[in-house]
Amino acid sequence: MDKKVLGKRIAVAAKKVPADIVVRNGKIIDVFNQEIIEADLAIVDGVFAGIGSFEGEHMIDAEGKFIAPGFIDGHVHIESAMVTPAEFANVVLPHGVTTVIADPHEIANVSGTEGIQFMMDASADIPLDVLFGIPSCVPATPFENAGAILTAKDLLPFYDQKRVISLGEVMDYPAVLNGDDGMLDKLVDAMNHHKIIDGHAAGIDPNGINVYMAAGIGSDHECTTVQEAKDRLKRGMYVMLREGSASRDLKTLLHAVNEKNARRCLFVTDDKHLNDLLEEGSIDHNVRVTIQHGINPITAIQMATLNAAEYFHLKTKGAIAPGYDADFLLLDNLEEMDIDETFVKGVSVAKCGQCISTYKNTVKPSSKLMNSVQMKGITREDLQIKLCKDQKANIISIIPNSIVTKHRTQIVDVEHGCFQASIRNDLLKMAVIERHDRKERVGLGILHGLKIKSGAIASTFAHDSHNLVAAGTNDDDLLSAVNKIKEMRGGLVVVENGKILASLSLSIAGLISEQEFHTVNKGLHQLEDALEIIGFYGDFNPFITLSFMALPVIPEIKLTDQGLFDVTSFKHIPINAEASTSYA
Repeated sequence: MDKKVLGKRIAVAAKKVPADIVVRNGKIIDVFNQEIIEADLAIVDGVFAGIGSFEGEHMIDAEGKFIAPGFIDGHVHIESAMVTPAEFANVVLPHGVTTVIADPHEIANVSGTEGIQFMMDASADIPLDVLFGIPSCVPATPFENAGAILTAKDLLPFYDQKRVISLGEVMDYPAVLNGDDGMLDKLVDAMNHHKIIDGHAAGIDPNGINVYMAAGIGSDHECTTVQEAKDRLKRGMYVMLREGSASRDLKTLLHAVNEKNARRCLFVTDDKHLNDLLEEGSIDHNVRVTIQHGINPITAIQMATLNAAEYFHLKTKGAIAPGYDADFLLLDNLEEMDIDETFVKGVSVAKCGQCISTYKNTVKPSSKLMNSVQMKGITREDLQIKLCKDQKANIISIIPNSIVTKHRTQIVDVEHGCFQASIRNDLLKMAVIERHDRKERVGLGILHGLKIKSGAIASTFAHDSHNLVAAGTNDDDLLSAVNKIKEMRGGLVVVENGKILASLSLSIAGLISEQEFHTVNKGLHQLEDALEIIGFYGDFNPFITLSFMALPVIPEIKLTDQGLFDVTSFKHIPINAEASTSYA
């Protein structure tokens, strides 16, 4: 802290000199006492200096609107919006989000420390305050091939960077449970640098939560049931209430929230795609849904601000109070959470749903980031699933609007000793193809519930290792989709009868577009139109859903480039359900 700056702040608070800015005629939301205050707000050098009666060089007339702290997204992967951090800011600032805790493990799984540094550099000079949790699990498990392996030694230098505040979601539960040396090194380094450690406790029972808490892991965003939320709260965890694009858990989890435990709950989006952010909102949507559920609006705002700030030890965030950053919102009303204007450090950055100025990416991605699709040519033979007639197969069954899957077994159609997709039974062929280092690995599986009637879709957005994932009704269209992805250097594509119906290039690590968000959103809508052409009839986004079918830390069954993976037993299994389960 500069002595001159502090001296000026004290002088303004003492009313010895005028404030830079005074906000008048507003109804201040006091998240500490859960009350409304009618008073002036004094701002100096982007920080609140006082609540009361003040004079200033400039005046903001709040016109009777409610004044709330800027919202905090406690866990987000910016890459999931498929745009650069600057474009992401253009999208979320109008929704009242002024601070995010970003975990760049998507790009880290593709490009390692180079990808992390790109996200940090690209978010350094934008109004959105982007803080970081350094990826703890790259790769997420040893049962797949990612583009990088990050050890504790690789992560250690990042702790010296000011915006790094946590170790990102620890999802390798077996490594924690078994006291794996590499995992212990990461946990100890984070503790020694006084960083928060985030959790990822999907499907973990109460004793597993004991293990996580004993390891210093203090939060979870993977709750999907009321009992899971209560089990975590009971053991002292902070529960991150998630409402993303694939995982929509908020309405269910709100049944676990009451006036006694709300202070241990905060909001996150985790993985939310661009079109959902634009059409539905970000943390403002979580707040809106919470209020509709019957929770007091000020409590909902507290969950979106103070709770997140306190969990992450952000001492100048999350409240309208002296000494706090002047990040605030003007709300037309509390019930509908209509955001009229967003301010960062006392400066208006968004009004009436639009940013005042648009922010552009000024950081040039490296050649490695721009050439991340490194894979061999795929042939028809590579896509054959060999099965005998009347044999049951292990199948991944989609649960709509969830990243959890069901493990089912059934007899499938077989011709000439190979599985045949069945539109009638909604059974498609799925492939996960290693695309980072030409390792020539192709994992094959059978997918139930994607609900397309023809063609194929493919993407390089496939959590968490982000290999190429594809699913389709026939081999020709699968091959066409794979080849188009390779040509684009990553992205999303819809194919029918060998024709490319729609595609979106994600040339930065196969995850992020170089285009501005309006252009990317237009491309996403073109993909939606193409999905209608191939007969998609579900009530979920098939690309988002498919992207999680390769994530082997979410129950019950997934597919990696090394084959079908049983998350319950944490081992690979054959497609033939009647074969030995010792398959590897």
